[in-house]
Amino acid sequence: MYAISLGDDGAELRPLEPWQAGEFLAHIDRGREFIGQHNGLPDAVTDLASSRAFLQAYAEKAAADTGRIHGIRTDGTLVGAVILRTMDVTQGNAEAGCWLEPSAVGKGLVTRAARVLIDWAVEERGIHRVEWWVSSTNAPSIAVARRLGMTRDGVLRASYLYRGRRHDEEIWSVLAPEWRAGKGAARSGSGDRLPDGAPVHGVCTS
Repeated sequence: MYAISLGDDGAELRPLEPWQAGEFLAHIDRGREFIGQHNGLPDAVTDLASSRAFLQAYAEKAAADTGRIHGIRTDGTLVGAVILRTMDVTQGNAEAGCWLEPSAVGKGLVTRAARVLIDWAVEERGIHRVEWWVSSTNAPSIAVARRLGMTRDGVLRASYLYRGRRHDEEIWSVLAPEWRAGKGAARSGSGDRLPDGAPVHGVCTS
């Protein structure tokens, strides 16, 4: 299995597959309360069978070229993931998302991993628009969207019902020309390196 280095600290990005369901469940259990603040994944992955089903759904998306999931690892341990929850190559649109367990927060892992996945979507699959859907209360994830060079397109008021409460959803996006321009700026030394925070809320239930 291939691994993509995320820097000099031993962090790597690797694909996640159904046979890793036990490891994935252990990762969710370690971060269940933290991840569940904004993200429905802990409610969906509760045992080995549901863990395998979640990863199988993404295996089928990968086979159909409609989505991807890659695990974030530090020193070989699975600590989070970045996903393309949806990907429509014909229309050139995709939705990215992420989550981390608490031990991995504050190291820039999500930003680095998301950059790799978004760059692949833009440069290899011809995606023109990558979206980032986030609860308005999830300030750390909004900060990641900004670091990725995204623009806030708007707010869907009270559109997201989660654990009995309605939340506003913000939609952020970056277009392929903007993404390429941002890569050029980063190479010139004007990019930033800020810590990551809590996970995106609406990326883990499909």
